[in-house]
Amino acid sequence: MRRKLAAGNWKMNGLSAALDELAAMGPAAEGKAEVLICPPATLVAPAAALGLPLAIGGQDCHAKDSGAHTGDISAAMLKDAGATYVILGHSERRADHDEHDEHVREKCRAAWDAGLAAVVCVGETLSEREAQNTLDIIAGQLAGSLPDGATGHNLVVAYEPVWAIGTGKVPDVDQIGEVHDFIRARLEKRLGEGVGRSVRLLYGGSVKPGNAAEIFAVSNVDGALVGGASLRAGDFLPIIEALNASAD
Repeated sequence: MRRKLAAGNWKMNGLSAALDELAAMGPAAEGKAEVLICPPATLVAPAAALGLPLAIGGQDCHAKDSGAHTGDISAAMLKDAGATYVILGHSERRADHDEHDEHVREKCRAAWDAGLAAVVCVGETLSEREAQNTLDIIAGQLAGSLPDGATGHNLVVAYEPVWAIGTGKVPDVDQIGEVHDFIRARLEKRLGEGVGRSVRLLYGGSVKPGNAAEIFAVSNVDGALVGGASLRAGDFLPIIEALNASAD
């Protein structure tokens, strides 16, 4: 059975004082759901050093192990700092850094080689949804972003409709369910039924304490990738609690 996962993406937020918020989240990580926090790279090592019962991840990695890539961080470096996961292909990386599916695929392979699990993000823009191209976009991103060799241990897929990230807009439960069921079917077709069913699928996009329970009740939603609401324990803990309740 797939273990539920509450993942927090802190993005470019958090100084050393933010570790107090992380410590406050620690007790909730002993529930049924796994808890993952992906702080900025400067906090990966100190966050891991706290020894809390939650996972720590990076927000991106380079496809190369090392080299002349100023400002970048490798998967091996994240692993060495104490990370066990890395987010790849987030829409903000795809848009702001012109990352394409082939770049995400190369990074995913590097993450696996370093012993990290990859949280690979897929999602459509508002114009693509309005043109009724959502499933075609998702299919292309899955095919292009995932290397061969995916398993339920090394891969998590996060569906994040670009138009819902940080906007307060959330797809209705039927829309979320349609995409998550579609992703599950595509994974089962490519990886085989058993492996395809083992990969956890997260929903991301304006997830808050007030809508978490409804989202977690949707078919094939195994948790959430949360942005702003994961920065403070007071906001993230109710989401974790809702996920734990959905696992009962």
